[in-house]
Amino acid sequence: MTSRKRRDGPGPGTGTGTGRKRARARRGKEAGRKRETGLRSVAGQVFALEALIALLVIVAAVFVTFYQERRDTERDARARSLAVAEALANAPGIDEALASPDPTARLQDEVEAIRRATRLDFIAILGPDGMRYTDSQPDLIGRRAVGDLSRAAVDGESYTEIFEGAPNDAVRAVVPVVNDRGRIVGLVTSGIEVENIAHSVQDRLPLLAGAAGGALLVAVGGAALVSRRLRRQTHGLGPAEMTRMKEHHEAVLHAVREGVLIIDSDHRLLLANDEARRLLGLGAEAEQRHVSELGLDPRTVELLESGEAATDEVHRAGDRLLAVSVRPTLPHGSESGCVMTMRDTTELAALSGRAAVARDRLQLLYEAGVRIGTTLEVVRTAEELAEVAVPRFADFATVELLEPVLRGEEPSELVETAAASAEMRRTALSGVRPDQPLQPVGDTVRFDVPSTPMAVALATGHAVVQPELAAAEGWRAQDPEGAAQALAYGMHSLLTVPLLARGVVLGMANFWRADTREPFGEEDLSFAEELAARAAVAIDNARRFTREHAMAVSLQRSLLPRVLPDQSAVEVAYRYLPAKAGVGGDWFDVIPLPGARVALVVGDVVGHGLHAAAAMGRLRTAVHNFSTLDVPPDELLGHLDELTGRIDPRESEGTDGEGRRRDEGITGATCLYAIYDPASGLCTVASAGHPGPALVSSDGRVEFPELSPGLPLGLGLGEAPFASTELRLPEGSKLVLFTDGLLEDHGRDFDTGLGMLRSTLTRPDRSPEQVCADVLATLLPPSPRDDIALLVARTRLLDRERIAEWEVARDPSAVSPVRNAAAAKLSEWGLDGLAFSAELILSELITNAVRYGADPVRVRLLHDRALICEVSDGSSTSPHLRHAAATDEGGRGLYLVAQYAERWGTRYGRRGKTIWAELRAGAGDPEPAEAAMPDLDALEDLAW
Repeated sequence: MTSRKRRDGPGPGTGTGTGRKRARARRGKEAGRKRETGLRSVAGQVFALEALIALLVIVAAVFVTFYQERRDTERDARARSLAVAEALANAPGIDEALASPDPTARLQDEVEAIRRATRLDFIAILGPDGMRYTDSQPDLIGRRAVGDLSRAAVDGESYTEIFEGAPNDAVRAVVPVVNDRGRIVGLVTSGIEVENIAHSVQDRLPLLAGAAGGALLVAVGGAALVSRRLRRQTHGLGPAEMTRMKEHHEAVLHAVREGVLIIDSDHRLLLANDEARRLLGLGAEAEQRHVSELGLDPRTVELLESGEAATDEVHRAGDRLLAVSVRPTLPHGSESGCVMTMRDTTELAALSGRAAVARDRLQLLYEAGVRIGTTLEVVRTAEELAEVAVPRFADFATVELLEPVLRGEEPSELVETAAASAEMRRTALSGVRPDQPLQPVGDTVRFDVPSTPMAVALATGHAVVQPELAAAEGWRAQDPEGAAQALAYGMHSLLTVPLLARGVVLGMANFWRADTREPFGEEDLSFAEELAARAAVAIDNARRFTREHAMAVSLQRSLLPRVLPDQSAVEVAYRYLPAKAGVGGDWFDVIPLPGARVALVVGDVVGHGLHAAAAMGRLRTAVHNFSTLDVPPDELLGHLDELTGRIDPRESEGTDGEGRRRDEGITGATCLYAIYDPASGLCTVASAGHPGPALVSSDGRVEFPELSPGLPLGLGLGEAPFASTELRLPEGSKLVLFTDGLLEDHGRDFDTGLGMLRSTLTRPDRSPEQVCADVLATLLPPSPRDDIALLVARTRLLDRERIAEWEVARDPSAVSPVRNAAAAKLSEWGLDGLAFSAELILSELITNAVRYGADPVRVRLLHDRALICEVSDGSSTSPHLRHAAATDEGGRGLYLVAQYAERWGTRYGRRGKTIWAELRAGAGDPEPAEAAMPDLDALEDLAW
């Protein structure tokens, strides 16, 4: 047992010790390799470089900061020293103290107190010769100051300097003391010792050192994080190993016969091998560009941007068909790039060529449907046809249309009877070059030779192709000189096709090739006919719209006022512009009213077309008719609203009523009605959903008065009453009425337009005509989408000398004095020829008011373009004209008024009524050829 223990004992013990040594050796070698790898790897080198750069930057920053701190402290010392010295040198009484027998006794204590307060190291007051009178060190008093003080003592200059000498080096300021006579009687020096400045800067060194250490730790920590991330990404490889890996990668990538593209998560190209560059035609600068910028087929771009996998999909690349496969670089990543491989499948080139042509033609037809007919203008539609065909189908394209088509009329030439010599107008021309030999736009084109391709196409109604123009004898005979120029230019092939719509020839389109070597062939005929058919429909629609638009404009202009009536209340100017897209229902009017008043009207029928124009005419006529009732604006709008509500339902009756209402836009109308009285300067305005007017004072101030807008006309809400607003207008004010088409347009709302109108109206001293011109120049859009009506009225006031008023008592005896006073006033106005008629009318009207009316009774004469006689009373009883019998003693009064007055009528106010009569000035004695009339006093006894 003892021997076994000896034999077995040392074995395990020896083995265990050897194993630990070997493990420690292995760990040491691995650590050495790791340290070696860390120093040799790209990550380790980047860490060392970043740490060194950070150390250098921090050291430089500390040095610059220390140097700047010292300069700032020295600059502050100079400024403080100079400020204290100048303040003391200019202190009151210092010159007297220097001139005293003992300046030291008077100044030493005060100067020392100032030094302690300003925390300077020294302040000394010297004589002009440099002798110290005061000093921070008393033992220096009476000694001469060291240094050159001539700049202050002789030149009188204040300055600062770095003084080196006894007692200490310092930043010193020297300022001369000048007495009242301008003589230098002393010097003031103050400053801070250089040693104290250095101590101040050195006190900040620990803070700078701490900040530098902290910055260094942050920089080293950041470098460590960057190095750690880089080590994970490079797997600890060194520069040589990464270079070898890159070379192997390049060799394998560019040696394969498949194209390879690597796209990042932002859909930008990271790498393309040589085969991919050859197949896709990529240049050397393609890397880092978005896939949509590489000139790839849209389907290929869509596939790469989708992030979806694909296998052997066929995509187009120029004239090649490629079999494309796509795989994401991170199968489970949310933001993954992709790798695309491609192979050239040239064996499908022939088949793909025919498919490409068909696809291009279909695409061109689709674009034609979108691009042709964007406007309802005949000429523009023809231009769009020419632009679509060039350059993808033809090098040059011309469009000729019949003259009636251009005017919007119905062409009468049918296909079966169309003559080859039909005269057309060249309407559009488009080409790949501007220097073409074809006839320009606007020329008349005729086809007199029946064998020309154009004449044949018109005769047959089908497209005709001429592959070789040089062999077209009929075309050359039509215009030998022009044909020779075209052939010399390079025109070699022609395809002509008639434009047919509803079996009627509208014109024709000609397609020419010059730069394209391939001539037109039979396979191009069906495409040209389809293209022409689509264009012909658009041209015919534009033609019919042109005709309807012209009819609507004619109707509208016939319904609008052509000449404004003569009146003295306002000076008026107006503008009316119909919409380019379709005639609307805007209108305006100026209507003379009794009593020298005038009504200003502006309105807008919602909708466009003939219906809107007709509705506008009816509303305008209704406004004229209702204005003869001489009612306030709010009542007139109430009548108009009721009439509009009766018109629209009646028009929409029947099975197609809803369709007509929807198509024609019977949705109501807006109207603004204003009555201006030049005798009082009062303007009464009411609105039915229409924008209120602008009021421009004579000094250019612009206001938009607050109105009760009311509801638009014809909405079936007649129970909602309209409201009137009264405005007092000084003479020379301008009332600007407009429709919303003036303010609103594409990209401009109503409030923006209102602001532009306000700024345009602010300039004073302009006539209404000038205001209209300026407003349209500022606000008129290039292509108005709605009608524009603008009415500018400058107010006038009737001269007070031309107005006569009397209060009449309700006593028959009061009639004669008023009549006599009126006769005297007429004589004063030079209207003696109207005296008899006026006295007769006044007698009848006043007598009626006295007998049958109510208080108050008033009489007013207005001398305007006519003589206006008005008699008002508080009764609302309406008189009416009747014919008395031969045996009646009364009842002829109103009949006589009607016979002698040019016009007469009654208007009602809020309380009472006014009976008025107009007598035309200069008409002489308008006595009717009847029996002899009784005298005026007897007429007062006649009843109505």
